Amino acid sequence: MPADTPLSRRRALKTLFCSSAALALNVRREAKAQVEVSPESLQFLAIGDYGTGGADQRRVAAAMKGFVEKNAIRPNGLLMVGDNFYSEDKEGFSTESSRWKNQIEDMYPPDAFACPMWPVLGNHDYHDNYKGEKVQLAYGQKPGVRWTMPGKWFRVDLGSQPLVTFLFLDSNYRSVSGGFKRPSFSTGFRFRSLKEDEEEEQHEWFKAELEKPRAPFTVVVSHHPLYSNGEHGDSRTLIKEWGGLLQKHQVHAYICGHDHDMQHLEIEGKFTSFVLSGGGGAKTRGPTDNRNVPFYKETYGFSHLSVTPEALKISHYDDFGNPLHGFQKNLDGSVVLPT
Repeated sequence: MPADTPLSRRRALKTLFCSSAALALNVRREAKAQVEVSPESLQFLAIGDYGTGGADQRRVAAAMKGFVEKNAIRPNGLLMVGDNFYSEDKEGFSTESSRWKNQIEDMYPPDAFACPMWPVLGNHDYHDNYKGEKVQLAYGQKPGVRWTMPGKWFRVDLGSQPLVTFLFLDSNYRSVSGGFKRPSFSTGFRFRSLKEDEEEEQHEWFKAELEKPRAPFTVVVSHHPLYSNGEHGDSRTLIKEWGGLLQKHQVHAYICGHDHDMQHLEIEGKFTSFVLSGGGGAKTRGPTDNRNVPFYKETYGFSHLSVTPEALKISHYDDFGNPLHGFQKNLDGSVVLPT
C-alpha cells in the first residue's frame, strides 16, 4: 500500500491498546461496577444516528425506556448525537411535520424521559431535507417541547456546583460534510454544511468557552468523530481543528456518532476519552481500521453517562438493554476499565 493513502494515514495515528501501553494510556482495570444512582449524581443517555422512524430505532428506544425504569433513573438529559432525521420528508419537513411526534416525542416519551433533549446536527440533518438544520433549530423554539437547541453550538452546565460542563458543537465543516449536488433529491440542492464564517465563529466560541471557568468534568458532544475504527475512520479536519484544544484544556470525554456502531477509544498521549454511540437506529456498519481499542462492536444500542463529584462513568448497552462495555473517567484523566 502506498505510504500516503488515507488508510495508512489513519493507521499512523493508531493506538496499541495492550498491556505494554496501559501505563502510557493511564488505564487500569477493576471489577465491573453496577449502575449507581445517588442523590449527588447526574444521569444522561446518549444516542446517535437514530432518526429513521423504523423498527430498529423503536427497539433501541424501548431498550432505553426499559433501562431507566429498571434502574429507577430519572435522566437529567438526553444527548442526541446527530443524524436526528434521515431521508427526505415528501410532505415537506417543517416544525409541524408528523415526524416530530412519531420519531421524537412519542419515540422517547416524557413519562420515561422528563428532561431536555440536547441535539447536535449530523450530516443527514443538513443533507436529507432542504434547510433541515434550520427546521430543527426552529422546533426548539416552540413552547413546551423538550427539544432544546439554542444554536448550532451551545453550552450547558449542570449540577449544583456544577458537576459537568457540556459543550455541544457542529462538526459539519465544509471539508467534512459539504460539497457536491445530490441529484437524487427532488430539490437538487448541494450538500449543505457550516459556512466559512460559521466555522470561524464556532471555533472562536469553542476556544473562549474552554478558557472560561468550567465544572470539574467537561464533555464535548458532536456528530463526527475525531478518531474512529468504523467505516468513516478518523477525521483529519477535526483532529486539526479540535484535537489540540481538547488536549490543552483537558476535556474528559468527546461523545459522537456518525459511524453506526459503539466504540470506546483511548489514544496514547491524549487526555480525552473518545466515545462513539452511533447505534440508535440506522443500519449498522463494520470496522475498517485495525487500531486496538478498549471496545468496538457493530451493534445497535445507546449509552449511559453518570457523573458524580469523583468520576464520570460511561457505559454502552445494546438494543435489548444488555450491557456491552463501561469505563470510569477520573478527574485526573485516568481510566478504569472493567476486568
